[in-house]
Amino acid sequence: MAGFNDSYACTRALYQGPDGLTITGRTMDWKEDIQTNLYILPRGVSRVGYDSNNTVKWTSKYGSIVATGYDIGTSDGMNEKGLVVNMLYLPESDYTRPGDTRPVMGIAIWPQYVLDNFATVEEAVRELRKEVFRIDAPNMPNGAASTLHMSISDETGNSAILEYLNGNLVIHEGKQYQVMTNSPRYEQQLAINEYWKGIGGLTMLPGTNRAADRFVRASFYINVIPKTSNEREALAGVFGVMRNVSVPLGISTPERPEISSTRWRSISDQKNKIYYFESTLSPSTFWVDLKKMDFTPQAGTKKLNLVNGEIYTGEANKDFKESKPFPFLFRLP
Repeated sequence: MAGFNDSYACTRALYQGPDGLTITGRTMDWKEDIQTNLYILPRGVSRVGYDSNNTVKWTSKYGSIVATGYDIGTSDGMNEKGLVVNMLYLPESDYTRPGDTRPVMGIAIWPQYVLDNFATVEEAVRELRKEVFRIDAPNMPNGAASTLHMSISDETGNSAILEYLNGNLVIHEGKQYQVMTNSPRYEQQLAINEYWKGIGGLTMLPGTNRAADRFVRASFYINVIPKTSNEREALAGVFGVMRNVSVPLGISTPERPEISSTRWRSISDQKNKIYYFESTLSPSTFWVDLKKMDFTPQAGTKKLNLVNGEIYTGEANKDFKESKPFPFLFRLP
């Protein structure tokens, strides 16, 4: 935000196992420390999509855990129903239509709108297809553009990829849409992946940090790791896939913004409602059990601070502290 900008890369992959075991993994790739904190956001919160009267208003139906970017927007998260959103960089994003007068939704709160209001991908897509609002994505304080696309997945293993192209929302919905990275636009990523399927992943896979290569590797590995109802084994497999497509810390390519160091990884166990988090600067992985969290309006907002080198191990529910809500970035002064 100095966050949602042209250094926002990342990879997302969806594991669909037996007995309803669904797990979504993602990497957060960024050229600098994104200053992420985790928040527990309760139900019953009134929100607005922008700082004007011509906007969308709602009250959150579901509580969620979210990972922020610079504490001014939701970049990742899972709600109490197991719906997961992930925001990734897409330079081809174009939100504008000439003369568009629809209500405004800020890009920084758009993923929170989805977490707050929907329990399934089908439900979210049905509403988002109506395109009742337009996305406003102002430049960030550092002057960078906010060009993003979103993935959504739910506990059934259903998935959707949402991109704004030429002012129109393009949605790919279905369990087959397991992976998302960055440029090029999604339909072209699918075509590149089909090419590599023809070559055969067991003999050769593209090995660079480019978005298209990460897409191919994640698509291959997320489908060849064992399909098991053993949660520990499945989680280990998904963590392995996400580490395989991670970019080593210190690696960045200024002329290729889709190549930036991996800052953290999140793994959402949507069957068991557990959110795992792993910083590349920490020796430990920790997790948050949403089933044990109080999402009632009276519980208020809670924060797990991560920006001062804190290290958490195991279940971190007890480490969340009462907090003011973070402010979503809307129009700049």
